[in-house]
Amino acid sequence: MIKPTPPATRVGVCLPIFAHPGASFFRTPNWTVLDPMATIRAAELVERLGYDSLWVADHLMHGGDGGILEGWSTLAFLAGRTKGIRLGTIHLANLFRPPALTAKMAATLDALSGGRLIFFYDLGGSQPECEAYGYDVPPFGERIARMDEGLSLIRQLWTGEGPVTFEGAYYRTNRAVCIPRPSQQPAPPIWLGEIREDPWCEVVCRHATGWNSTPTSVGGYAAKLSRLEKTARSAGRDLDSFELSLEIEVLIRRDRSAVRQVIDQIAALPAAGPVPPRAELLSFLASSHPARDWSLPASYEERTLVGTPDEIIDRLHQYQELGVRHFMLWFLDFPATLGLELFAERVLPVVRGRPGD
Repeated sequence: MIKPTPPATRVGVCLPIFAHPGASFFRTPNWTVLDPMATIRAAELVERLGYDSLWVADHLMHGGDGGILEGWSTLAFLAGRTKGIRLGTIHLANLFRPPALTAKMAATLDALSGGRLIFFYDLGGSQPECEAYGYDVPPFGERIARMDEGLSLIRQLWTGEGPVTFEGAYYRTNRAVCIPRPSQQPAPPIWLGEIREDPWCEVVCRHATGWNSTPTSVGGYAAKLSRLEKTARSAGRDLDSFELSLEIEVLIRRDRSAVRQVIDQIAALPAAGPVPPRAELLSFLASSHPARDWSLPASYEERTLVGTPDEIIDRLHQYQELGVRHFMLWFLDFPATLGLELFAERVLPVVRGRPGD
C-alpha cells in the first residue's frame, strides 16, 4: 500500500518584540533593551532569508522591564513592510479585544496582506498585565467558555451571508457587517495551542485547523499529541486534520565551542524579567570548563534546539516523525543575526523536505 505523501514542513520565526535578558534563557535572553526598529529590521531579514512565516506575541507587559511592542499593531505594520511571508499571531488574547472587533481587524489585515494571516488564538493575558491595564480576569472555566463563544462569533462574521445578529452568553452583535471578507476563504487558518483540561481540548477540536505546542521535548510533544488525539477521536476528527506546530528556542553555531561561548555570554548578563533563572544550567556553567564542556544539561537540551546544524537537523527530524509540519523559532542569540542566517543556510533546505527524502 502506498502511503500518502506528508505535507512539506514550514519554518517560521517568532519576532523579538521584547527584551528578557540573562539567566532565565527565555526567548530573547541576549537582548538587553527593546529597540523597535531592530525588530522591524529583523522581520525584513527573516523574509529575505526565505523563512515561511513571521509570528508576533500578544502581551501588554512582558520582558525585562515590562516593555513590549503591541502585537496587533506590529503585525499590521509588518504586513506593509513584507511581501509574501505568512503573518501569524502568537496566542492572540481573547481578553484584550471583543471578538467582533477582532474578527473585523483580522479580516481587514488578511484582505490587505493578500491572504497571509494565520489566526492563532488563546484565552490571553497574565494576571499582572490584565490588572495593570484594567481587564477583569474571570475564572479559568469561564475564560474557556468565552473564547469558545468568541471563536464561534468570529467565524460567523467571516463567513455569514449577510449581517450577523448573535446572542450569546457573553457576546452579542446586532446586524454586524464584516466586509471586506478575509482573502482566505472560507476563513484564515485558526490555530489553538497547548493541552489543558478536557473542555479546552474540546474547544481545540471544535474550532482549530492548526495546533501548537510551546517548547517541549520530543517525548513531551508525543504525550501532548496522545491526549489531543483522544479528544479528536471523540469529536470525529483525525489528528491529520490539524497542522501540527512546535514553538521552540534555538541556539545554533557551526561548532559546539561557539555555542558554549554564547551560553556563557547570556548567563553573564544582569537577569531581568518575570521568568526565573535556570538554576541547573547555571550550576553546570559555573562548575564546568568552557573550553571542553560543551554538552549542556539534558534538562535544557531536550527542550531547546542547541548545537551545530547537523545536530539541530537530527532533532527537527524527530519532531517531524511525530507529525510536526510547522516550526516557530525563537533565536536566542538575537540581536545577533548569525543564528538566523546559519539556520537559513544549513537547516532550512533540509527540514523543508519531507521525512524520508
